[in-house]
Amino acid sequence: MTKPKILFPHDHAIRETLPHYADIAAVSGRIFSQLNERSAGAWMHIDIAETITQLHTYLLDMMENGQLAYETLSYVYEARPMGKIGNVPDDLHSGNLKIQETFDNRLIYFPAHEVALTQLPFYTTADNSWPEFQCYAKSIEGAFRFLEDLNEMLRQALMNNITFLVDTEEGVKRRNYGEMAIVSRDDVMLEAGVKQDIFRSIDEFFRDGGQFFKEYGVPFKRGILLYGSPGNGKTTLVKSITGSTEAPVVYWQITEYTNSYTVQEVFGIVSRLAPAILVIEDIDSMPEFTRSVFLNTLDGTQSREGLFIIGTTNYPERIDPALINRAGRFDRAYEIPSPDKKLRKQYLRKLDIKSIFSEDEIDDMAKLTKGLSISQLNELYMSSALNWHYDGDSGYAKRIQELQKQNKRTERNDWEDPESTIGF
Repeated sequence: MTKPKILFPHDHAIRETLPHYADIAAVSGRIFSQLNERSAGAWMHIDIAETITQLHTYLLDMMENGQLAYETLSYVYEARPMGKIGNVPDDLHSGNLKIQETFDNRLIYFPAHEVALTQLPFYTTADNSWPEFQCYAKSIEGAFRFLEDLNEMLRQALMNNITFLVDTEEGVKRRNYGEMAIVSRDDVMLEAGVKQDIFRSIDEFFRDGGQFFKEYGVPFKRGILLYGSPGNGKTTLVKSITGSTEAPVVYWQITEYTNSYTVQEVFGIVSRLAPAILVIEDIDSMPEFTRSVFLNTLDGTQSREGLFIIGTTNYPERIDPALINRAGRFDRAYEIPSPDKKLRKQYLRKLDIKSIFSEDEIDDMAKLTKGLSISQLNELYMSSALNWHYDGDSGYAKRIQELQKQNKRTERNDWEDPESTIGF
């Protein structure tokens, strides 16, 4: 097939007919010259802006961690920044700084793929643009392979991590939590039948690339909803899934800043990692003005292919049953209740690694703690252990009374309107 010719090539004569375009062509021509100095070939400009905008922070991480070889061939504009210093990601102390990698004003070359990226504005005599990502490759197929490899590298990099996405006023922000955040399935305190059902559905989803779904002609997507009072192990369950499933897990925190753009960005990122798990935290907090986009995305075939979605809520009464009843959104709903006496006793015994409680005391604590959550049992053990360490007496009965009073005060609080829903 004959290569199509270019009607307006990089040529000084173009300034007479298209002066504003000539300003852009001058920058583009310099970039092509730099690329040909590094690796001669038929370089071309490829539009991957939508994809790279969603993935560039992960790409920078891989560059900083030495997972992807790259070279800085040049800076583009002398009058624009030639480096970046920012706060350490995920650091709560704003004074901790680091030198950060950036595509801004730098021509970055990836030798293994013969692809180059930069982020820059174009200045013309008429106007100037916002900084945008520009991709250069010797063929569109080469750029495509680069993105495919990037997706796979990202998927493998996130396999043993929990990626936490939160919608903020500035857009979707990301944090990664490594293996320290992952827990064993044995640490999940749930009724045995519910626990088995949840893990079985997840394991089957990811076994042999979804062979079960192909064999039975079932769409390769699934969703479950976890509901129950705060502190009863929904987050622990998610962490255990991360540590025991051969799939990346993305944790999405819904906030008042969630909007149609963040919905599309999150699903855009996760769909590239598929098969993967998307956990939607506090799904009842979805702003009303965003719900139609969210529901349409849940109903979409392409955006859900290969995704196992787990929604969580502490307030199931705020969710309209239509979210669950509509086929293809959430297939099952599981209550994560406060632990029963058997589970409370089992958990307290597990916490007591110093054996500061007798078996009779643990049994007594299990009886007295009816209605307390897993997180409250943690607090009970912590307080009792401190008392025992300093005073030689755990004083667990008094602390249990305080926690039970706290629960009763919460129940009497009228801040919550049970009639309020998000209208799904």
